[in-house]
Amino acid sequence: MQALVLTAVGGPLEAKELPRPEPAAGEARVEVSACGLCHTDLHYLDHGVATAKSPPLVLGHEISGVVDALGEGAASPPVGQQVLVPALLPCGRCGYCRGGRENLCPDAKMPGNHIDGGFAKYLCVPAKDLVPLPPGIDPISGAVIADALTTPYHAVVERAQVRPGERVAVIGCGGVGINVVQFAAAAGAEVVALDVSEEKLAISRELGAEATINVAKVENPARELRKHFGEGADVAFEVVGRPETIALGFSALRRGGRLCLVGYSANPAALPANRAMFFEYTVLGSLGCPPASYPKVIDLVRRGKVRLDPVVTQRLPLLRFQEGLRALRQGEGLRTVLLP
Repeated sequence: MQALVLTAVGGPLEAKELPRPEPAAGEARVEVSACGLCHTDLHYLDHGVATAKSPPLVLGHEISGVVDALGEGAASPPVGQQVLVPALLPCGRCGYCRGGRENLCPDAKMPGNHIDGGFAKYLCVPAKDLVPLPPGIDPISGAVIADALTTPYHAVVERAQVRPGERVAVIGCGGVGINVVQFAAAAGAEVVALDVSEEKLAISRELGAEATINVAKVENPARELRKHFGEGADVAFEVVGRPETIALGFSALRRGGRLCLVGYSANPAALPANRAMFFEYTVLGSLGCPPASYPKVIDLVRRGKVRLDPVVTQRLPLLRFQEGLRALRQGEGLRTVLLP
């Protein structure tokens, strides 16, 4: 089968011919319909971030597909079922899993990081973790539910707990941030989106932002936010992963506000502790999404409460992956999906 293989820490990513994997006991083999390209993949390729399993490793963690075969002891989902592969596969046994925080499981496995991922014709994963994808949801666009939608759902609904009427700032409107806009608007919040791309800001308005700010064109973005919100934002989401945008989110808060960190940054961000104390700010981290929440997100998509069509801006055959990587590096579009 064709697959895209990370050959060394820091890349490159190469197309190779690999044998079709066979499912072990309790596993399902999934024939991949589509797999999204994510900034996490760029961390492995461009920024020297090491994968949990040393290369060679098939990348890709935003996967939809069809159950192709079942290993011994695996009874469901049945062969032929369209499914999502969660971006994190928890153990199901530890205290975090039993407490409903599977995304913090210390023994979780991530496709394209701990095990071979979805940039291939087939992959094998524990059958218990697969989530059925109902008819009516395009399995190609639906692949992005596995990360680009579930991650912002967890951030907006389960971590920041955005409520109707709250004022929300979303800093960074890429493939994940654009869906923070969607979920915050669906929760009834007044949303202002911030980015450097007019294209992404236009899509943000289409998906529910009441106002947008191009931070490349204003001297003081926090001041511009207060023109919309008055005192400041009830909640600010940082979905870029840079110290300066984390600081912007912090400075945008009103008294009692909440800063939710969704973007990954390896560099420390200096935040004034006196303001956090005096104004009772809350700083929250948000990592992925517990697989138990996937059916809720799928149902929101099925009922049209959140949309997939504006989010998937490019579909490419697997072997044209370099085009998708170029678009991702240059900030073009929102989400590229690769089609094995």
